[in-house]
Amino acid sequence: MCTVTYLPLGNNNFILTSSRDVPFSRKKSEFPKKYIEDKIELYYPKDGQAGGTWIGTSIKNRLICLLNGGFKNHQQKDFYSKSRGIIVKDLLKTSDILKTCNEIELNNVEPFTLVIVEWSTTLILIEFVWDGSKKHIKKLLQEAKIWSSSTLYSDGMKEMRIKWFTDWKLRQAFDSKSILEFHHKAGVGNPKIDVVMKRPKVGTVSITQVSKLENKIKMDYEEIIQ
Repeated sequence: MCTVTYLPLGNNNFILTSSRDVPFSRKKSEFPKKYIEDKIELYYPKDGQAGGTWIGTSIKNRLICLLNGGFKNHQQKDFYSKSRGIIVKDLLKTSDILKTCNEIELNNVEPFTLVIVEWSTTLILIEFVWDGSKKHIKKLLQEAKIWSSSTLYSDGMKEMRIKWFTDWKLRQAFDSKSILEFHHKAGVGNPKIDVVMKRPKVGTVSITQVSKLENKIKMDYEEIIQ
């Protein structure tokens, strides 16, 4: 699932926007709200089916956003030991994110990609990919970036979306309104691959945007009716 964009704004500020693509049959998610779990304050939209989340923030000055799949599409198994959305919550609560990412047990967990943003001191962007057998963890430069889920988009589709995003960067200011418009309108008029995606059984059901401006963290959530 998901198309995710990240915009660094300077001065430790950023905007991350996530378009969630899931089967239309999946139980509807709850709107974002505050939760206290293991004595730690979290803020996230709760998945209606598994109880986890695909995007959330925590009092640890951290944002985590999930995309299904690693670098390539994979053959889905009938059973996995833990939901990826629960792992997002677990990682939101830890004190040392890099240490926990390296140590967390992922045997029989479905492949995923996590975009992790931290701002305790300086702004840090981390990409954590679990390909089903190996972890790939790296810090990324503070550059505008787009990710598309490997479970729904081929390499060719991903490259096309990178081009849309590159073209958008040349024309638009980096602000919440313009990147939200990208998530609503980017594409070529083909609902199978446009950023607001719609196929017979799966499509974009919501857009969540998290912005940090000065010391204020804001999460906006919008349902997409298709």
